[in-house]
Amino acid sequence: MYARLVGEEIAYRAEGPLLFLERSLDVGLNEAVEVEGADGSVRLGRIAALDLESVTVEMLDDSAGLALSGTRVRFLGEPLRFHVGPGLLGRIFDGVGKPLDGGPPLAAARAYRVDGHPIKPSAREAPDQYLETGFSAIDLMNSLVRGQKLPIFSGGGLPHDRIAVDIARNARLPDEESESGEFAIVFAGIGIPHDSAEFFREEMEKSGALARTVLFLNLASDSSAQRLLTPRFALTAAEYLAFAEGKHVLVILTDLTNYCEALREVSASRGEIPSRKGYPGYLYSDLATLYERAGRIRGLLGSVTQLPILTMPNDDITHPIPDLTGYITEGQIVLDRDLHRRAHYPPIRLLPSLSRLMKDGTGRGRTHADHPALAAQLYATYSQARQARVLASVVGEDGLSERDRRLLRFGDAFERDLLAQGDAVRTLEEGMDIGWRLLRELPPGELHRLDDRQIHEHLR
Repeated sequence: MYARLVGEEIAYRAEGPLLFLERSLDVGLNEAVEVEGADGSVRLGRIAALDLESVTVEMLDDSAGLALSGTRVRFLGEPLRFHVGPGLLGRIFDGVGKPLDGGPPLAAARAYRVDGHPIKPSAREAPDQYLETGFSAIDLMNSLVRGQKLPIFSGGGLPHDRIAVDIARNARLPDEESESGEFAIVFAGIGIPHDSAEFFREEMEKSGALARTVLFLNLASDSSAQRLLTPRFALTAAEYLAFAEGKHVLVILTDLTNYCEALREVSASRGEIPSRKGYPGYLYSDLATLYERAGRIRGLLGSVTQLPILTMPNDDITHPIPDLTGYITEGQIVLDRDLHRRAHYPPIRLLPSLSRLMKDGTGRGRTHADHPALAAQLYATYSQARQARVLASVVGEDGLSERDRRLLRFGDAFERDLLAQGDAVRTLEEGMDIGWRLLRELPPGELHRLDDRQIHEHLR
């Protein structure tokens, strides 16, 4: 169970999820503690801050009803660990790894530190293998590569929860690997309301995807300190599945904005000096401790791929959360409110979206030899169509040249037939077929990203 019992102290002050103790023992930062109330109930916590005179403990369980009188804190002498084992898939946990599905405690084979171990840069294997999500806007235009971290930037009211569930249900390895059983999902809901938690649970169970998924549900009513640990428990489960069981794991984290809000709340409770918009100055490094746990390790079979979802306050992509995320991750998928109003699903805004590792995981021997060229041509032509749309808003469609009117028709068809797919699940090949069909409506002389062979083979 636990390494050792270091000692006990008496709580002398409490503020929200924090206990402030008078320090009389030699303890360490992030050390796990047990808080025993006067009624004998035991709650989990960890050391969040300390100095020569005091120790600050974050309560990870509900602190309601915890009186200072008679409360005792036991220091366990080690950091928080998640006990994992072969029966992990198909289970549902709360934000700190306690079963929520009514099943038995997990038969633990190993105990991993939830804050993870940094991967040496020299031990990292460069991501170069494709992972299919079922959405053409991602698979064809911004391909996800195993070991990559590719966030989804959303906004309030946009269907990021539905997108997260659809990717969890439909994501798969390429055809030659899809039957191997070496693919798994780790899905973490962070600070979500009860109806969203039930939606995630019901959809995963109904579709059968739960059998290959580990589901973590941290509710909005749970403590903010627990919210800070939910993605860490989820990533710990993913690292076990990837590097101990050899699986390719896709980690979906939603919503990381709730995580950052909890970090701001806890930071303010500690009396730390705020930075941009009240967030702590270490927000960048804290997010990096999560994002950098994605990747592949040389000599090991598995991989951890991250698809974090965050909502941008006021749809502001320059807000500190998406801004700092963009510096750490390898691209972004941006959702569009105008496409959502027009009932396009998924409402992915293509032009600001980017997968920086797409070139490493697509092409000959990985997806299709003509995949990169097709994606580049579609992107370039759609960009021209958007420019023609802006021009038409000024001079009217009748004032456009025939070429610009043709681009307008292409842009409308591209959004309607390729980007929007409703409930349909598409393979990469089906998305490519639609892309070639759309390009057949354009003169070959305007397709500068395709060579003569590709034009002759696919467009005639």
